[in-house]
Amino acid sequence: MALKTENITFDTTDPEKLADWWARALDGQVNPVAPPFFIVVSRPEGPGLAFQKVDDPTPGKVRVHVDFSTADVEAEVKRLVELGATETGRHNFGDFAWVVLADPDGNAFCVAPAG
Repeated sequence: MALKTENITFDTTDPEKLADWWARALDGQVNPVAPPFFIVVSRPEGPGLAFQKVDDPTPGKVRVHVDFSTADVEAEVKRLVELGATETGRHNFGDFAWVVLADPDGNAFCVAPAG
């Protein structure tokens, strides 16, 4: 028996709004599984991103985040910020560098060079 990564799930007070943002950011398809409480953004290349309604977002440090890769980090960061993301930091280990951003709900994610 093997496990398949189906979704990465985010807590949010507004699943429909955040799912719409991520669908635009990733060119995904919004799939309202149990609206307005559970919405999934389906993507052809990887797990879905799911958004579940909560009264209050989980407080404290995010313990899980999503890493994305792209051929042009700077162009992608610019596009995501124009969509409403916030750049929160830049880091590197030697030659490997990545950018940390937050979606409109404050959920952290990273963008790094492909390969």
